[in-house]
Amino acid sequence: MARGKQQDVWEFFGELLKERREAAGLTQGELGRRVFVSGGYIGLFEQGIRKPQLDVAMRIDAILQTGGIFERTWRKLINKSPYASYFQAAADLEDIATKICEFEAAAVPGLLQTPAYARALVRASNPLATDEYVEETVRGRMDRSAILGGPTRPVYWVILHETALRIPVGGPGPMAAQLDHLAACARGRVALIQVLPYTAGAYPQMGKPLKLMEFEDAPPTAYTEAVYSGNLLDDPAVVKRAQHTYDLLRAAALSPEASLPLIESAAEDFRRCASTT
Repeated sequence: MARGKQQDVWEFFGELLKERREAAGLTQGELGRRVFVSGGYIGLFEQGIRKPQLDVAMRIDAILQTGGIFERTWRKLINKSPYASYFQAAADLEDIATKICEFEAAAVPGLLQTPAYARALVRASNPLATDEYVEETVRGRMDRSAILGGPTRPVYWVILHETALRIPVGGPGPMAAQLDHLAACARGRVALIQVLPYTAGAYPQMGKPLKLMEFEDAPPTAYTEAVYSGNLLDDPAVVKRAQHTYDLLRAAALSPEASLPLIESAAEDFRRCASTT
């Protein structure tokens, strides 16, 4: 299912939710209290701006006595998504974010990956996967990156640990091309890119990725990942702590101007290595 068509179905999900809620005589606030979210979030669900978690969809079914229609619709949409189920909600929010800030400790973020780099990562995690599965996953990742080329593209700020520049994902040639792409994105003002060098030593939340997103008409969120799981956080106090962590990472990293030569130098190192193999 194309991402635009999937969004249309989520909007239908929201319209159906509004119809069933009103038929039950409940306000957004009343339904929100019963399913343990705010009335504002019910409004965002109904507009198709935010997608409920599965447990929320199931509680909505129970409260509105809809026979499981919201749970079934949720599962159908997730199953047709090119993204891991735990990442789906974060991927959807990227589309409407006005600002995205990411930190990655060992890999280039998905929004900045080249096809060859993404393909190598997918194969490393799924060594027995079919070519069809691999290419579908890579296409999904490339589709995500389209938001950086649109007229309403978000402000995109990336901090990479130097480790991400040194691991030869896909081999020296593809890695050189990936770093060239990073440099081109920095020079083309597609993204602000900073490198956290080895010499910085210990840093906040070592090894843990972090994504912060801001929106025009919705509260900011933070997204973190563990093994086969993701956490989309919107509690204001938690998001504020995550923003503080990102500020500390930004302060410890090289400036964008100082980071660019390091990226280009690493690319040249891989290029020389590729030419001798």
